[in-house]
Amino acid sequence: MSERAGPLSGIRVLDLSRVLSGPFCTVCLGDLGAEVLKIEEPQKGDDTRAFGPPFVAGESTYFLSINRNKASVAVNLKSPRGLALVKALAAKCDVVVENFRPGVAERLGLGPKALREQNPRLIYCAISGFGHQGVKAFEAKAGYDAILQGLSGLQHLTGQSDGPPTRIGVPMSDLLTGMAAFQAILVALYERERSGQGAFLDVAMLDATAQVLTFHAAAALNAGKKPERLGNVHASIAPYETFRASDGYLNVAVGNDEQFVAFSALLGHAEWAADPRFSTNPKRVEHRAALSPLIQAELSKAPMAAWVERLDAAGIPVGHIARVEEVVDHPQLKARGRVLEVQHPTAGPLKLLNTPLPQARTEASAPPLLGEHTRPVLEAVLGLSAAEVSALAADGVIRLGGA
Repeated sequence: MSERAGPLSGIRVLDLSRVLSGPFCTVCLGDLGAEVLKIEEPQKGDDTRAFGPPFVAGESTYFLSINRNKASVAVNLKSPRGLALVKALAAKCDVVVENFRPGVAERLGLGPKALREQNPRLIYCAISGFGHQGVKAFEAKAGYDAILQGLSGLQHLTGQSDGPPTRIGVPMSDLLTGMAAFQAILVALYERERSGQGAFLDVAMLDATAQVLTFHAAAALNAGKKPERLGNVHASIAPYETFRASDGYLNVAVGNDEQFVAFSALLGHAEWAADPRFSTNPKRVEHRAALSPLIQAELSKAPMAAWVERLDAAGIPVGHIARVEEVVDHPQLKARGRVLEVQHPTAGPLKLLNTPLPQARTEASAPPLLGEHTRPVLEAVLGLSAAEVSALAADGVIRLGGA
């Protein structure tokens, strides 16, 4: 495979993962220039190829969103010869990423011990719901985003105070775990430069999701507090919440007492800042139930755009609640190279969101067709002849794909 530009150029990744947490990690690696070899089941590929609708020319937009800059190598892991091929590829790689249930990779002969014995510099990242160490009863449990959002406390904190627990609108546990795995791999690559040794990275969805509890966790651990759902308000700052303008919703984030003085004056109620109930942030939090309706009554008198203009001019943090179709067309994202354009062999021109790191490449290769790169990878990386690859395909060990 040709070398790709970027800070991780020259790093080869064997991606044994599927669905979201692992593929999100490896798309970030690919966006930074790593060569990612995505191993897929020959008949249907990654499960997300069937996630939909929506589809574009038969291609799942879910799959397309997280599999750019990857080579699809379709190998039958139920075949001993297929397993041997993957093991041989691992010997030529710097990083392996997998999200099997604990124990599955070992049963296949693709566990960290086996692969690192043949390649001591290998960084092996295992993603799972609850980790490979700890309480045995949890190690075998499957990790699904919906389950982990609940078990991590994230869902308990999300939603209106008088409503049920609510999942976040994106698979946040999967995404946080993919980010944690990405970070762990970068650290391991840096450490390998000093030690010359690879590493086994045990990344758990529970760990990755629980970390974002931050101040809620500190309150529970140290102050005996039991954090509860507060809807769109902030537990420790007021006013820092969602209000309704005449034509939609705004988030207003008044972060200190000086901003509140300016905010009150702008709304025509300078007397609020002198009111003993509202004069300091702790008092405003205590008397939020009295303050919020007063603010709401004023903000409902004008449209969102007018309030954004006025509050921006006064230096008060504000933003309307944008729809997804607005966000992906945001001029600032485009100007910063965060919207990539690629040409897919069957779906045609595609736009995809880029990894947000400044070092991420601003050009990308399209998400692959199933098995699109099986032949070139096996020939270039393992040195197999064209006849040998064709024979493996004829025997059902691999799948050769492409447009």
